[in-house]
Amino acid sequence: MAKLIANYETVMVFSVKDGEESVNALVEKFNSLISENGTINNVDTWGQRRLAYPINDETEGYYVVVEFSAAPEFPAELDRIYKITDGVLRSLIIAKDEEA
Repeated sequence: MAKLIANYETVMVFSVKDGEESVNALVEKFNSLISENGTINNVDTWGQRRLAYPINDETEGYYVVVEFSAAPEFPAELDRIYKITDGVLRSLIIAKDEEA
């Protein structure tokens, strides 16, 4: 039988070139999107940090890590939205083990 709910973790790196208001709007957008389609278990805001290498000529990014539970179909849709949203430099979604 397929799982109805699975645990995931996503890391989002946002562009800081448009200012703090833009970053806060993106964080709020994705937090509300995740909470509409699942349950947020933990949000860890790392804040602005230097990137390991330049991305689109930017050397700094704003990092947010979100742990959430959702249906197995949702991460693919979330990844699609990450890719079409301006201001998202990088993102990663992983499935977490039940034992962790």
